[in-house]
Amino acid sequence: MTTILDARGNPIKPDKPALSEDIALAHTTSVRNPRPNSVASTITPQRLAGLLRSVVDGNNPQDYMTLAEEIEERDLHYASVLRTRKLAVAALPPTVEAASEDAFDKQLADEVRLLMESDQTPELFFDLLDGLGKGMGVCQILWDTTVTPWVPKDYKWVDPRYLRPDAETLSEIMLISDDAPQGKPLEPYKFIVHLPRTKSGSIWRNGLTRLCAVMYMLKSFTVRDWWAFAEVFGIPIRVGKYGPNATPEQIATLKNAIATIASDAGAVIPDSMMVELVETAKGNGGDTLFENMARWADEQTSKAVLGQTMTTDDGSSRAQATVHNEVRLDIAKWDARQLEATINEYLVKPFIVLNWGVQKVYPRVCIRVPEPEDLKMMVDSLMPLIDRGMKVSESAMQDKFGLAAPKPDEVTLQPLSAMQVQAVQPLAMNRQQQRLAINRIQQPNEQAIDQLTEEAMSDWVEVGGEDFMNPLIELGKTATSFEEFNAGLLALQETLGAETFTPQLADYLFRMRGMGDAQDA
Repeated sequence: MTTILDARGNPIKPDKPALSEDIALAHTTSVRNPRPNSVASTITPQRLAGLLRSVVDGNNPQDYMTLAEEIEERDLHYASVLRTRKLAVAALPPTVEAASEDAFDKQLADEVRLLMESDQTPELFFDLLDGLGKGMGVCQILWDTTVTPWVPKDYKWVDPRYLRPDAETLSEIMLISDDAPQGKPLEPYKFIVHLPRTKSGSIWRNGLTRLCAVMYMLKSFTVRDWWAFAEVFGIPIRVGKYGPNATPEQIATLKNAIATIASDAGAVIPDSMMVELVETAKGNGGDTLFENMARWADEQTSKAVLGQTMTTDDGSSRAQATVHNEVRLDIAKWDARQLEATINEYLVKPFIVLNWGVQKVYPRVCIRVPEPEDLKMMVDSLMPLIDRGMKVSESAMQDKFGLAAPKPDEVTLQPLSAMQVQAVQPLAMNRQQQRLAINRIQQPNEQAIDQLTEEAMSDWVEVGGEDFMNPLIELGKTATSFEEFNAGLLALQETLGAETFTPQLADYLFRMRGMGDAQDA
């Protein structure tokens, strides 16, 4: 195995058993207890303030991390927007860039590329992005040391409740265990530590939960009061009436009917008694007050997590949502850049060092967030420029549309004009080509049609148009009924014929067809 040096230049001997074992596993009888006590169910302003102070002081980060996890389980809106932000980066496929064009560097890049193609990689990204809410996401690498090269066989998420800051600087992350209840430093080349920077300052003051904890508390109070309000003002009051001569048994029967009518929707009482359902007042707008308060808390949570509210709340137009989506795109790019830096530092570099030794430069894993583009608008803008001589790379356009370059033997799509040209019969190669003047004046289609129409109308008399129409016009003037006009038409059919019009119609149709073919060519 290649000699590994620490930051001070001292050699490090890899702990082979520790690299392959789960050293952060929780047990019910250990200090890493997998069953913590609930915090969110008893949250109050005083306790929340104490939790936020304790995690900064390093006294009790466990309760704060428990609260962060419970908020994701209890608040549907916070869980939704936080998951949206995580998946915006975790679902992206990573790419690998070689450190240089050297053959060895390309070989290392290929090895890292195989590492990134593992099925566990998306889950690793998602678990590391858990640090967006809690301030830190830690996963341990379970190395397979039985093969060459050593590769991760799995990744295990480390519960942040088992992490503590060091007592001296409150900046180093420690892992608690039975032999080190206050925590000990993380094993080198064993853990991937992702510290998303949502703000500058201490890593223990980072995390979106710290921003959203107050909104969760206020919303939980609002929803609790809203349900209490609905129980008072949302259910009709049941009033039972009995006469002055009612016996105690009858009064008891009436009470029992009032108590059970809400659940049974029916009751049996004597004829001398009455049960009335009195509708309560609306509470002077209290129903909308609680709804507005809960919605306002959700909007503040959306701003903290996504940077905007247009894509999560109603009442926004598509244009507004498109503008605000650009803000969220900037956040996704920032998250992706931080995640790829973590992967390169805590996974790629140890993988190379453990197998091939320390290198001057290392391959890089890149996570690129694609920017949405209006491809139709781009095509509409490029077509006039291409027609005027602008040269555009075909491969670049294929990359834009996600299309592969066709192989030489593949059938490709063709323009409609090219298909029409191929359908025309081939012409003799030695035929005489008609040469047209470059500066000839081409006649518009509408003008040519008007000229042909005027020419046809001028020939109307010569082909016997009036001799054909005059008898019809005279019959229309003299006929007194439709039956008489119809009978006259049958008689005129024997003397009138359209033979004289057929040559003229064929002539003009042939000329019009020729003009159309010339224009298409």
